[in-house]
Amino acid sequence: MTYHLAGDSTVESPVDTSPMSGWGGALAEFVDAPVENRARGGATTQSFIDDGLWRATLDALAPGDTVVIQFGHNDQKDAALDSRGGYSERLRGFIADVRERGGSPVLCTSCERRWFEADRVTPTHGDYPNAVRDLAAECDVPLIDLTAFTTWLYEDLGDAASRDLFCHFAPGETAMWPDGLRDDTHFRRAGARRIAAFVARSLRAIERQGGDAPARGAPTVA
Repeated sequence: MTYHLAGDSTVESPVDTSPMSGWGGALAEFVDAPVENRARGGATTQSFIDDGLWRATLDALAPGDTVVIQFGHNDQKDAALDSRGGYSERLRGFIADVRERGGSPVLCTSCERRWFEADRVTPTHGDYPNAVRDLAAECDVPLIDLTAFTTWLYEDLGDAASRDLFCHFAPGETAMWPDGLRDDTHFRRAGARRIAAFVARSLRAIERQGGDAPARGAPTVA
């Protein structure tokens, strides 16, 4: 079995942007199966098709493989890909394509951006996460709610500490951005690993791994 990843820059494996990294670049550390990551920076559900990345995913797909799908960051910038229109239609097509080839689709809501107001994170994706949640229920597809998880994670860490998950670099800190960078959308390696660990644990739950072991730590009944 192989995990295939389809998504945008928050999923993409680093190529020439290190230390910036999407969570897909760290997933192999936390799963016991190969990972094929075709996520690309700037991708929408439509450009992923147009650029041949979805066809490449399907061509590589074997029965029993899992395809993890996360789009939304860039779709929300395209009027033709509104949450309940083109965006949902294309995700619905992805689900059908994977199932037709004997694979298992998994939908993800987008990782939230780190936009704090006081001690709370401001939602930035509008209706897109709800559209994915509703589509997962409609199509009976497993959902990994990264919007909910990342919002909780940033708020739990707090404004200052959560900055260390993202590409905030002082001038001279990294050769990639010699003048420094303040980016609250894209992860550095530490942030990518936190998200990847959650995705891996969620995949284990979806696959019902570990459920056959005997229960431990139950209280003794007198």
